[in-house]
Amino acid sequence: MTAEPPSELERVKAALEDMKAEGLLVIPLAGQASFADYLVIASGTSTRHVSSMGRALEDKLGKAILSIEGMAEGEWVCADLGDIVVHLFVPEKRVLYNLEKLWSHVFEPAT
Repeated sequence: MTAEPPSELERVKAALEDMKAEGLLVIPLAGQASFADYLVIASGTSTRHVSSMGRALEDKLGKAILSIEGMAEGEWVCADLGDIVVHLFVPEKRVLYNLEKLWSHVFEPAT
């Protein structure tokens, strides 16, 4: 029996974990939003780290990424994979935009 290949979500998480993403959070959106089934949020320690995480996603997911924005600045990178939207932030931008609070009605945040 062969093992199933990792899902796209598992590949996203693995790429970010390999790059030492901080505060990795997956928010299930299926049935709650029409634009994606999952929202993935993570932080990097600097703009360089955030941009590097975006490049790692490009390297590991390739054509699965429909678009990716913010790589040059590195304060906030957004990658659209169709069913998955990934937001990568420097810590101060993550606090500013606070997507966890915006979507808290669809999941129970860790306390």
